[in-house]
Amino acid sequence: MVDDPAEISAGDLRAAVASGLLNEAQAASLRALAQDRAGKRAAMPAEDEPFEFFRGFSEIFVSVGLVILLGGIGGFLAWFGGVAMLIVLPLIIAGIAWWWAMYFTLKRRMNLPSMVLASTFGGSIFVSVLSVLAQADSAPRLLMVIASLAAMAGMALWYRRFKLPFSAFVLGLFGLIAVYAMTASFDALQGFTGPAFGAGLFDLRNSPQFALATLGFGIVAFLAGMWFDTRDPYRLGRHAATGFWLHLMAAPALVNTVALTLYNTGGTFGMGALAIALIGIAILALVIDRRSFLTAAIIYIALVLGWIVAGNEGAGAGQWIAVVILLGAVVTALGTWWVPLRAGIMRTLPRFPGKDRLPPYAAAGSV
Repeated sequence: MVDDPAEISAGDLRAAVASGLLNEAQAASLRALAQDRAGKRAAMPAEDEPFEFFRGFSEIFVSVGLVILLGGIGGFLAWFGGVAMLIVLPLIIAGIAWWWAMYFTLKRRMNLPSMVLASTFGGSIFVSVLSVLAQADSAPRLLMVIASLAAMAGMALWYRRFKLPFSAFVLGLFGLIAVYAMTASFDALQGFTGPAFGAGLFDLRNSPQFALATLGFGIVAFLAGMWFDTRDPYRLGRHAATGFWLHLMAAPALVNTVALTLYNTGGTFGMGALAIALIGIAILALVIDRRSFLTAAIIYIALVLGWIVAGNEGAGAGQWIAVVILLGAVVTALGTWWVPLRAGIMRTLPRFPGKDRLPPYAAAGSV
């Protein structure tokens, strides 16, 4: 009788990792061994970018209950009033979130409730430290930075204890708040208002300090995401899931800063440069096998298509309908033929450091 080395699926291995039967390295080694025995080591797994927000409606139901329950507890404690409660109340809520995570995260392995508790924990620490510094009459900029750093430290501790990938996303959000608090200016914040929404906020020419901070944050988040990705190329455990959340933050920061700066340059040069940048972003997304970068670039792809269809004169209603159809066709085609497109690019690219630590791709001639 010939055994089937592909009998254990990627889902089985992820379940084994989640239950503690295997760690990520053991699961990846077992998967590699099975594929090697089958002669398909270089084949792309069926789930090339797995992501699980919740496992069933029960998690949504429990999450709603947690939000209501935490809100009720907070309201009950706040009923006692007093300035001190503004400091103590969030810490109590953070302690409750940590306590409940021992059950919902470590024992029940429930994704969405764990995300709710992690967000509550980080937000509570942020509010508590913010309240303490406000009583000391600290400068607003310093107040936001210190509170954000405290929340980041809390989320790092949460990740270390509960191994929840989403906590890296919350940590990154507080990091972004700290970066913006250090670089914010009245002129930069004007980018949030008016008809040119965001134009001055992410444009390297109009708001270099703020835009460079966004760009720097995106680069750090991207490098962190790649660090986690290369430690789980078969995407079986928490390292790949953590990488997913980090890339989800990195993509908008990088794409918006680069693309919006080029778009605001205007003219044929600006649109041509934007088109080239979008092609580079698409290649990067395919190489690292992360669709978040192309998702963040969809609006700019539409703008480039509009420029191609109508030129610098601006598109009319009929032309924008054509743009929408073209955009849908492009996005659908990329999603449908992502695996063979990525395989072709990876085979074409020369060997570079870390290429063998990226997700596997189909070998030449494979189906």
